[in-house]
Amino acid sequence: MPLLKANVLVTGLPGCGKSTLVNRLVEKARTKGIIVGGISTPEFRLSTGRRGGFLIQDIATGEKQIMASVDRSSPVSVGRYGVNLQAIQEVGVKAINSAITEADLVVVDEIGKMELAVSEFKTSVAGALNSTKPVLGTVGMRLKTAFVTEIKNRSDVTLFVLTPETRSQVYQNVVNLIGL
Repeated sequence: MPLLKANVLVTGLPGCGKSTLVNRLVEKARTKGIIVGGISTPEFRLSTGRRGGFLIQDIATGEKQIMASVDRSSPVSVGRYGVNLQAIQEVGVKAINSAITEADLVVVDEIGKMELAVSEFKTSVAGALNSTKPVLGTVGMRLKTAFVTEIKNRSDVTLFVLTPETRSQVYQNVVNLIGL
């Protein structure tokens, strides 16, 4: 059974479980034989146990690069992290664009300050939302850019606020909207 076209964005405070929710949904989709593409941005830890930064990973191919690191010098920084704009371009933009043409479900985890530093990333996200494919994305609750406001307010976007109390209901709502 084909998936339903839906543009779903999940927002919430840091650490509320947005990426965990997306990972659960990706696994559910894969168990049904659905081809999933797009990006994830997991954190990585230093040998000291401290967060060292974030990777950007192509969900379909597994290709990954360091997107931001405490050890990186960059003209763009977010907090204490130097941002690798080239990684966002080479892995992120490419993965989203590939997902639009090759996947059944496009995942963008996450639409955040680091990723939005690359204009082509915004173009790819808009392209995914405008495509015929269902899109599942996460976006920071406190992120207030013109682009984020625009996509959150699109008439074809359903925005869920994730909290510990709403986790199971949001999961079920997304399953129903996309047809998982």
